[in-house]
Amino acid sequence: MIPVMRPWLGEEEVAAAAATIRSGWVAQGPRVAEFEERLAAHVGNTAGVAVSSCTTGLHLVLHALGIGPGDEVVVPSLSFIATANAPRYVGATPVFADVDLVTQNLTAATIDAVATERTAAVIAVHQVGMPLDLDEIRRYCAGRGIRIIEDAACASGSVYRDSMVGAGPDPVVFSFHPRKLLTTGEGGMIITADTELATRLRTLRQHAMSVSALDRHAARATDFEEYPELGFNFRMTDMQAAVGIVQLDKLDAMVERRRVLAALYGEALGPIPGLRVPVDPPYGRTNFQSYTLVVEDAFPVSRNGLMEKLHEAGVATRRGVMAAHREPTFDDHDAAPLPNTEWLADRAMIMPMYHSMTESDLGMVVDRIGRVADGE
Repeated sequence: MIPVMRPWLGEEEVAAAAATIRSGWVAQGPRVAEFEERLAAHVGNTAGVAVSSCTTGLHLVLHALGIGPGDEVVVPSLSFIATANAPRYVGATPVFADVDLVTQNLTAATIDAVATERTAAVIAVHQVGMPLDLDEIRRYCAGRGIRIIEDAACASGSVYRDSMVGAGPDPVVFSFHPRKLLTTGEGGMIITADTELATRLRTLRQHAMSVSALDRHAARATDFEEYPELGFNFRMTDMQAAVGIVQLDKLDAMVERRRVLAALYGEALGPIPGLRVPVDPPYGRTNFQSYTLVVEDAFPVSRNGLMEKLHEAGVATRRGVMAAHREPTFDDHDAAPLPNTEWLADRAMIMPMYHSMTESDLGMVVDRIGRVADGE
């Protein structure tokens, strides 16, 4: 079976994790601090705050920005459910907005269609690594006092304009889940240009403890920490961070390999009637965290039908990005009409894409799709 995704992990990651275990410091410590510094520098920003997941990162940023009950947070329904769950964790109301059919991302127009006087923030998702047009969203939000939080769960290595995703003025949250390019097993990181916000986030992620674990370790036995407010246990371990540091050194190569594979997919599948392949937007460059193929009504079989035929041929696929507003957990939320979201959710599928995928593997996949297109 050709899988959808396979992390690029090797002996370097094994050695890094083993060295951390031998050091005796396996919880949040010096490797986490190094990983934070290195990722922030890699994307071209000031500070990194490692957390236990992208989800907890979104939660933590919303909490630190003072967003809570009575506030509305605009989110795309076309996203993993964590994006819409995060506002609920702080007592705010997620409001679902539609997306652009081509990029599958929010736009200023789709935000404006659902924004109200209660809108306090927008969680702007770079869906499957496709950068969204932040400039127009920033212009829209700036005059309305709306905060922007970038959900870059899938966007490690993607480029917006001439900068890496994560280089801008708004808080950005990455994921290191195994389905992402850069993985630490689980984990995430908040990147911010605001050093005061970074300091507060670091405090909140460790129970709002008045001193860090590193400082407490070096302090006198009678120097006791304090807990001046409600905090959270959203920490990353040094074992994870050690793996992440090795992964970061591989990130550029991961992106370039995926872009080679994406070009091969596009060349083979783009000309087939009824299939829509992803392409870079004019303002950026995607990392192709996932290769999302849209099966339009003109194709001989439905999206689900094509997935079944590929499964029979030994090729794993997944449905495209979910529509969160359709899930039972949001039955009590009213949603504005979301025609693009629903159209994409019913027709998009995720194709195999991973660093070690060979041209032969890819050829097998596109050959089978070609056969289905020909009616076989």
